[in-house]
Formats: sequence, C-alpha cells, structure tokens
Amino acid sequence: MIEEAKRLSAVAEYYFSTKLREVRGLMAQGRPVINMGIGSPDLSPSQEVLDSLSQSIREAGAHQYQSYQGLPELRQTISEFYSHKFGVNLDPDSEILPLMGSKEGIMHISMAFLNPGDRVLIPDPGYPTYASVTRLVGAEPVFYPLSEAGGWFPDLEALSRTDLSSVKMMWASYPHMPTGARASERQLEALVTFAREHDILLVNDNPYSFVLTDKPLSILGAPGAPGQVLELNSLSKTFNMAGWRVGMVLGDKRLLNAVLKVKSNMDSGMFYGIQKGAVAALKSDPSWFDRLDAVYHRRREAVHELADLLGCRYDRDAVGMFVWARLPDGSPGSETFIDDLLYRHNIFVAPGTIFGSQGAGYIRFSLCVPEEKIREAVGRLQADKSKKED
Repeated sequence: MIEEAKRLSAVAEYYFSTKLREVRGLMAQGRPVINMGIGSPDLSPSQEVLDSLSQSIREAGAHQYQSYQGLPELRQTISEFYSHKFGVNLDPDSEILPLMGSKEGIMHISMAFLNPGDRVLIPDPGYPTYASVTRLVGAEPVFYPLSEAGGWFPDLEALSRTDLSSVKMMWASYPHMPTGARASERQLEALVTFAREHDILLVNDNPYSFVLTDKPLSILGAPGAPGQVLELNSLSKTFNMAGWRVGMVLGDKRLLNAVLKVKSNMDSGMFYGIQKGAVAALKSDPSWFDRLDAVYHRRREAVHELADLLGCRYDRDAVGMFVWARLPDGSPGSETFIDDLLYRHNIFVAPGTIFGSQGAGYIRFSLCVPEEKIREAVGRLQADKSKKED
C-alpha cells in the first residue's frame, strides 16, 4: 500500500469540503436545504466582463501559454485600480503579481518564505487555510486571539510581550473574515510598526474591501509598509468571479520575486481570456459597486431578521459578505446549534468554531444567497415560533 506523505497528518480535509457533501446528500434526499454557509457569490459578473472574455478567445495567441507574471495590461490595470481606489501607487512591472486566486497565493507565499520550524502568527478566528498551509510547509502556527470586546483586532502590546524570536510571518485580514470587522488607518499602521519592530513579514488578505464598505483601505498605504508587507487581493467577491480564479499579490519587488520563483514552478500562466475579463472588471464604473452593495444591503437586512429570530446578537456596522452572530446565552455549542438548524429547519450556516477557538459561541451567515431564499428561511422560523406559541 502506498502511504500518503507525513505532512498530510498535520491537516484534515477542509471543513466545507466534507460538510457540503453532507448538505448535498440531504438535498439529494429531497430536503429543501437553504445553504447560507459558504461565501461563493451567486451573482454574475458584469456584461462587460463576459463580453471581454467572449471576444478575447478569438484573438491570436489566446490559447497559448501565458506569462507567469500576467499580461502587462492586467498589471497596469491593477496598478490603476489600487491608485484610484486605495490611493496606493504600485509599479506594474515589479510590485504586482497576478495569481490564480488568492488562496493559491497563501501557499505560494508560505513556500517562498517559511522553513520547517519557523513560526507564523495566525488570527483566531480567521481563515482556516492560513493554519493548514503553515502546517503543510512544516512551519508552526501560533494563534493570536481576537475578541468581540477588542473589536476583533489584536492586542499588539500583549503580543509583543510573548516570545516572538522564531516568528517569521504574520497573517492578517482586514476587513476581517469571518467577523466583518474593519481596521482603521491607525490600526493598520500599528500592525506595520509591530511587524517592523519584530522583523516579521506581514501579509494582509484583503478580498472584502468593496462589499458594504464606504472607505476601502489597503495596508500598503500605511507608513513603513514597503519591504515589510505583502497584500493579497482577489476579484472573487468584488466582481462575482470566484470560479474564474483571479487574484494578486502586491508589494516590494524583492518579496514578489521570491513568490514568483514558487509560482513559476507551479503553473504555466493564467488563461488569456480570463485575464482580459479581469481587466474589464477592474475598469468597472462606480455604478457597479453601488448595485452590488444595494443587493447585499437588502440581503443583510433579511439575515438580521433571521438572526433576531434565533436570538443572536450581531454588529450592524460589520462589512463584507457575511453576518457574524453571537449565539444566545445558554445555547449548545456552535456545531450542535447549526446541526439542529440544518436538520430541523433545513437551513445551513457555518459554525464559528471552524475559524478557531475564539469562534466558539458564534455562527456565520453568508450573504451569497438570493433574498427570496433568506426570506424563506425567515418564514420557516416564524412558522415554527407561531406553532410553539399556539
């Protein structure tokens, strides 16, 4: 029997990979499950994006291997997007590297900078892939706690008093996933200062800046960021292009060259048509963002009604495409709570515990569900409540 690599013993299959099999199994049995667990946009890209893809596939060379660094036009458009939206100026030739999705970038960055035994600061709660990739490359996750009382921002003074001697890298994600907390300019500057003082590579994962936010920020605009900070971004959420797999990593030329060494050995370039579609998306006019926010605003209001019926508490000022909600006092654990919701009401939401120990007592609703489906979920709980009152 062929044995799997020892590194796999440090990770498990991704939660949503296994849980969604269970959900699909229930649906195959005829159960009307409303899936509010995963952040996969259900809306379509703009017509301009689709037209750009359609037209580009007929161009000469469209089906050949493409540059590992992406089309010059794509890098230039990313540069203009960052300048216009974030006020950050980046050299398109040396400070921008397109990726096949930002999730792949987590692996590329980790392989480029981490050695076995290095330690990595990871937010708790946070995106589970940070920890799993850290383990896959033989490094050690060190979780730093985030709390509702602390605004889901780390206590950097307390963190500075811990042993950081072997810490090589730190993951952050603002706007924060899964809580939707925002970081101010001052807080982003504090993160950069912390990284500089302790000689840590700081990576901010920033795919949610344009969903229900009125002031998008990039950590690359913070003083002291050059040479110390990388930022990941993605077209998945902002432009409804999750399946297209278009992301980017941005930062100092020396840092990006290290990532490119990994990337160029992992893929053979992004499909030409997808890159042209990405260019069209990044050139979207302000009305695109307004229309997107209008849809998510209506959905968020409906989710708030759903959370109210469940007796949960949540932050109305949170941003992004999720609602992070605290369970009522005395509730069973998050996973027991969501299973009860699934099997009694055919509504699936994510338990907070999959994002870390600090997620205990919380659940996460996705806004990637049509408003009428959210209203249907509300109706189910209202009907159940009325039945109990009768």
